[in-house]
Amino acid sequence: MVLFFFMAMLFVLSQRLKISYPILLVIGGLVISLIPGAPVISVDPDIVFMVFLPPLLFEAAWYTNWGNFLKWRRSIFIMGFGLVFFTSLAIAYFSVSIIPGFTLALGFLLGGIISPPDAVAASSVLKGVSIPKRGIAILEGESLVNDAASLTVFRFASIAILTGQFVMSTATTQFLMLSVMGVVVGLVIGHILYIFLRYVAKSSSISTPITLIAPYLMYIVAEHFEWSGVLAVVSGGLFLSFRAGDYLNYHTRIQTKEVWATVGFLLNGFVFILIGLELPVIINGLGEYSMEEAIDYALAICVIVIVLRLIAVYLSAFVPRILFKRVRIKEKSPGWKLPLVVGWAGMRGVVSLASALAIPLTLYDGTAFPHRNLILFITFVVILVTLVFQGLTLPLLIKLIKIEEVDEQASMEEQIDEIRVRLGKESIAYLDKHYAKEMLEHETIARVKEQIIRSVNASERAKEEDTRAQLSAVRGLYNKIMLELLALRRDGLYKIKESKAFDSDVIKEIEYSLDLEESRLSRK
Repeated sequence: MVLFFFMAMLFVLSQRLKISYPILLVIGGLVISLIPGAPVISVDPDIVFMVFLPPLLFEAAWYTNWGNFLKWRRSIFIMGFGLVFFTSLAIAYFSVSIIPGFTLALGFLLGGIISPPDAVAASSVLKGVSIPKRGIAILEGESLVNDAASLTVFRFASIAILTGQFVMSTATTQFLMLSVMGVVVGLVIGHILYIFLRYVAKSSSISTPITLIAPYLMYIVAEHFEWSGVLAVVSGGLFLSFRAGDYLNYHTRIQTKEVWATVGFLLNGFVFILIGLELPVIINGLGEYSMEEAIDYALAICVIVIVLRLIAVYLSAFVPRILFKRVRIKEKSPGWKLPLVVGWAGMRGVVSLASALAIPLTLYDGTAFPHRNLILFITFVVILVTLVFQGLTLPLLIKLIKIEEVDEQASMEEQIDEIRVRLGKESIAYLDKHYAKEMLEHETIARVKEQIIRSVNASERAKEEDTRAQLSAVRGLYNKIMLELLALRRDGLYKIKESKAFDSDVIKEIEYSLDLEESRLSRK
């Protein structure tokens, strides 16, 4: 509970200092751990995956932009799968060459842990910074795919170390089995929950808790049969997200979004602050390695991880363009700036930490897991360097190179106006067809059509470049006035509430309608 309080305070401080909150949470956790008398925080490795990963993976899948994911799927899958396996392979052989007693299995284990960048850290750092939409789409899509790839590498490397056996043909068969069946489990459970949510559960009081239970259910069932719980959660989450419009009404959507925002923040925040808290504990457990040796190994691997990502991003961006004419015709060149930003945004975080902490303490025969503390230390240093150093310098890099939008596409405001025009014209046609008589007889009904016509005309005028800036300013003034009037109505409602002349349920209903209106006006 104290840690959650510190998380809240550090988050507020991050907003004041305009620093990404994951960076400040890591530094804050490290500072807290150095306070004399601070309790030692230890996390049971067996529950790390179970508690943290399912909801975080589900949330990432739930908010996936399907259009962008499909549009840039080639780059996403190259980065999500290719870069993970490439990084794991490179780290495996490099770590064996510099660390005495390190085996290839341990190298692959380390590679699987530190290969996936963290979407939460990247999106938090990039918030408020303007970068091309293609870059955001690739980073978000990559984070969804690379978690499954890296955790698969981690799983097989762990089995090889624990059992002392690794046969490529057997491993390949097992990989296909656990991957395919993991996806099947996720889709089956997703369909069952979809049917229940659509035809049985009609209340947000039921629907929202089910979305919280869903990732755990998918993960536990898949892992029970020794299939991929990660792929089960991702596939099930993608399916439920894609069909969400069928079973979520406006109230459930609002509540579910707010609940998941809170749960996601608490889980992510707890893990980030845990990174700083655990580092002194890991340092004390290094044992046979001196601090200097451990730091040298960790920094060398950090450099390899950063350089490999930069190289891979440029290769994935330009090799397909060189080899295939269709790609050159279909896609505009990203230039040199966008790959640099995407490559530098490879900050490690939650998944890497969860994987590292989930390393068993002992082998099956009861002996200590080899080099466990060194692997943990390297992981923590990689997270610290990529998150703090790259996270703090990324906004500066973007401003320095002055990156611009790569793809020619309508802005969000233009797209919103276009949709408003289409929906407005459909509404006008509907009113003319079904309520022509009522509009002639009743002024109140006629005003509905007039209001829609004014809205459509404003959106159509916004297509003209010379009027867009003017309309934007007017809309800003309109929102300002409406928010001031809303605050006035809230004060009036508070006085009415204090008078106790009206039923409290009525007051709450009006307060809720004011909340919805403020949410609409305050949306950026």
